[in-house]
Amino acid sequence: MSASFDYFDHDADVGVVGRGATIERAFEAAAAAMFAIMADPAAVRPIETVRVEFVETDPEFALVTWLNRLLAEARTRGLALTRFRLRHENGRWIGEADGQPWHSGIVPGTEVKGATLTGLRVGPVGMNVEARCVVDV
Repeated sequence: MSASFDYFDHDADVGVVGRGATIERAFEAAAAAMFAIMADPAAVRPIETVRVEFVETDPEFALVTWLNRLLAEARTRGLALTRFRLRHENGRWIGEADGQPWHSGIVPGTEVKGATLTGLRVGPVGMNVEARCVVDV
């Protein structure tokens, strides 16, 4: 199964769910879900790449770190992001995301302020890995 994303209900914010055959694919899908809240992924061209690296042994904290690092890079560079790649090697997470600067052709959705520990879960679901958390909007 390829990676996919979904959402779950939360009182004031939005729950994002990423699913994939591996933890890395599930994290990539969770990032896609989060950034799709802010802009239609089809409207964003992958013309610039950002890179994030971090060390985190706990997979659940790694999810929150991954999402928040991507948000920080996107804000700092004024980018809408759309494609995500992540690998995990010897305790280090190394990721990239593609996107482009915001412009009038990208209609802004709801701003995501950050990924939280609320509803945080990373683990197997059936034959796949599911990564979920609530993002603050």
